[in-house]
Amino acid sequence: MDELTSGLAQAIRMIVSGDAALYEIIWLSLRVSGLALLLSTLIGVPVGAALGLSRVRARGLVTALLYTGMGLPPVVVGLFVYLMLSRSGPFGVIGWLFTPSAMIVAQIIIAFPLVAGLTMSAVQGVDPALRVQVRSLGATQLQEMWAVLVEARIGVVAAIVAAFGGVISEVGAVMLVGGNIEGKTRVLTTAIVLNTRTGDFDLALALGIILLALAFVANAAMLRLQSFSND
Repeated sequence: MDELTSGLAQAIRMIVSGDAALYEIIWLSLRVSGLALLLSTLIGVPVGAALGLSRVRARGLVTALLYTGMGLPPVVVGLFVYLMLSRSGPFGVIGWLFTPSAMIVAQIIIAFPLVAGLTMSAVQGVDPALRVQVRSLGATQLQEMWAVLVEARIGVVAAIVAAFGGVISEVGAVMLVGGNIEGKTRVLTTAIVLNTRTGDFDLALALGIILLALAFVANAAMLRLQSFSND
C-alpha cells in the first residue's frame, strides 16, 4: 500500500513539475497509438462493414482469419514486423526498425482485426429491414453501408475503444520493434517495464498510474462522442 501511495504522489509531482522526459514519453505514446488507431479505423471500419453486409462464400474464411487476428499474441506480431523490417527482411531497405514508424506498423496489425471484427459484428446486428428500406429509396451501395454504420454506431465506437485499449497498453511488440530507446522509441509501457526491472517501483507505479489516467480520459472522450451521437 505504501508503494502505491508513493507512486501516486510521484506521478502527481512529475505531472505538476512539467518533467520534460515524462511529457516526451507521454507524447510519443499518444502519437504512436493515436496514429495506429486512426489508420486501423480508416481501414477496419469499411472492411468490417463490407464483411458484415457481404453474402459471398469466402466470407466465412475471411471471418475466421479476422477472428484469429483478434487473438494474435502481440509479441508474435512484434516478431513478424521485426523480421520484415530487419536488414535481411524484405522491407529492411526503408530503415524503419527501431523507429516509431515500426511501432505504429505493429500496433496497426494488432488494432485492425479488433476494429474490423467488432464492426462486422455490429453491422450484422442491424435489422436487415433497414437495408431493404434504404435500397428502396434508391441508395447506392456506399450510401447503404453508411446508413447501416450509423445505425450500428454504438458497436463501432465500442470497436474503436477496444482497439485503443489494446494498443495503448501493448508492450511486447513495441519493445521488439522499437527497442525502448530513450528519447526515441520509449513509450509508457516500455518505460514501466524498464523501471520495474531496475527496481525503481515508485517510478514504475507513477508511469502506470499516468497510463491508466490517459486511457481513462481517451475512452471517456470516445464514449462522450458516442452519447452525443445518440442524442
